[in-house]
Amino acid sequence: MDAAARRPTAAGSRPRWWTELPLLALVYAAYSAGRLVARGDVHAATGHGETILRWEELLRIDPERALNRLFTSTPALGIPADFAYASLHYLVTPAVLIWLWHRRPAHYRTLRTWLMLATLIGLIGFTLLPTAPPRLLDTGSGFADTMARFSSYGWWGDDASAPRGLGGMTNQFAAMPSLHVGWALWCGAVLWKHGRSRATRALAVAYPLVIVLVVMGTANHYLLDALAGTAVMGLGLLLTRPALRLAERVRGTGAEGGSVSAGAAGTPADVSGGCETSAGERIPRQPTRRGRPTAAAAASAAAADDRAAAAAR
Repeated sequence: MDAAARRPTAAGSRPRWWTELPLLALVYAAYSAGRLVARGDVHAATGHGETILRWEELLRIDPERALNRLFTSTPALGIPADFAYASLHYLVTPAVLIWLWHRRPAHYRTLRTWLMLATLIGLIGFTLLPTAPPRLLDTGSGFADTMARFSSYGWWGDDASAPRGLGGMTNQFAAMPSLHVGWALWCGAVLWKHGRSRATRALAVAYPLVIVLVVMGTANHYLLDALAGTAVMGLGLLLTRPALRLAERVRGTGAEGGSVSAGAAGTPADVSGGCETSAGERIPRQPTRRGRPTAAAAASAAAADDRAAAAAR
């Protein structure tokens, strides 16, 4: 990471939590609000979902149906997968952020910026390409909504991971890209890079892979959604350094504009009684804190008087 990106935390300091929490809350609020605004109409969203599925079938990369049948027919897989889909997205990512802030402060700002940028890019994807997940396609498509089938075991209803009665507050057409996968990939990359134990690195590999299987097995995302979520995280990573440099320049400009040196108007910085002095030099007869000249100052003044008298003679 370049110097501009590392300068804010070069001394190992961490951002203040009372500034970080509102910033993260603002980004998440924009993410949630954008999902609601960019709902799209049912016909367009369903059409986009069917198009994605056709492309996958053409490319022979369509494992969603097989996984969905397995999760639906096996409650021991389907129910834990539903809980994972409904909760881990909102628990693991904040936990990794807090861990970074506490244990790796020198890297926190960079990695937080990466996550925020990728999230905002994902929001643009939801806006431009509203997409119905597999569970909302026609029944002839061969998908079953596992979360609706096993809803009696959890807090969610028939509206994906939304709590019962709150389905109208979510955008069910925000399938492309999959930020479930994107955020899990971010968590995995952070834990792999900055974790120190073998268990942490094993979790770094397992967590994103499990989330990919979960989002497809529960019929909430296509494989191409998962790949798009990976691409979004890659783009966010590429934009992180430029964003940090821009933020550093903005902070630097603000600091320069708010400070004016004592000699900005052309006045010497250290002037007393019309005589400019060098650093640490004391003017003859300059009073001390008690109002009396020092011995050295008095001797210097006396010698100067003697020289002046000799020159006059």
